[in-house]
Amino acid sequence: MNFHVLTLFPEMVSQGLNTSIIGRAAAQNLIAVNTIDIREYSKDKHRHVDDYPYGGGAGMVMQAEPIYNAYTELKNKIGKKPRVVYVTPQGSVFNQNMAKNMAKDKDLVFLCGHYEGIDERILDLIVTDYISIGDYVLTGGELPAMVMIDCISRLVSGVLSNSESGEQETFSDNLLEYPQYTRPKTFMDMEVPEILLSGHHKKISEWQREQSVIRTAIRRPDLLSGANLTNEEKILVSKILEEPENKTNI
Repeated sequence: MNFHVLTLFPEMVSQGLNTSIIGRAAAQNLIAVNTIDIREYSKDKHRHVDDYPYGGGAGMVMQAEPIYNAYTELKNKIGKKPRVVYVTPQGSVFNQNMAKNMAKDKDLVFLCGHYEGIDERILDLIVTDYISIGDYVLTGGELPAMVMIDCISRLVSGVLSNSESGEQETFSDNLLEYPQYTRPKTFMDMEVPEILLSGHHKKISEWQREQSVIRTAIRRPDLLSGANLTNEEKILVSKILEEPENKTNI
């Protein structure tokens, strides 16, 4: 899968994604992260890519032309009009289902804004998806783009060394992941649950599922509407949500 990032700070993206699982995946050619410096497409001798907004207001706005020139060259290289994600707090909030959908694309483009935003005309011309990673404002779109690339990359075949790990993690069934433990058995007088030491795989699996349901009901009850729960699990959830300390989370 090929990720293309239109940005004013290509080093930030390339260096940030050059480590751990994502860096390894790129080295194995399972994914590719291509950064495009928008400044390189400015016709201004000082490589300016921003100007004052029409109508007044604070800050500067990124100009349409350099972005359009960068996009056009990229589109011609790909050979078709690609899916373009504009990273903005005005977009739909990113989630695991979006990641699964995007992982099906061969080429995915991220447009990273800066300053007070981007000329609306270029957004109308090239953007297919408006996506946010949360209801807060960051300096630019690079960090959100990197977050999404990391998440999407994990769903690309071969990127994770354990083929099951991506399916059993948080949000895989709209449930949070169950608690995890490792050695030592006792730490600060706290013991690893005995069931995990039993070697009984069926009972361990049942315990893990139950813990996922309990944890989701307590920490993220909003996710439960999309979870595939058994009747017994629905009863368990109802009991948990009836507890006074958990009603504030609903």
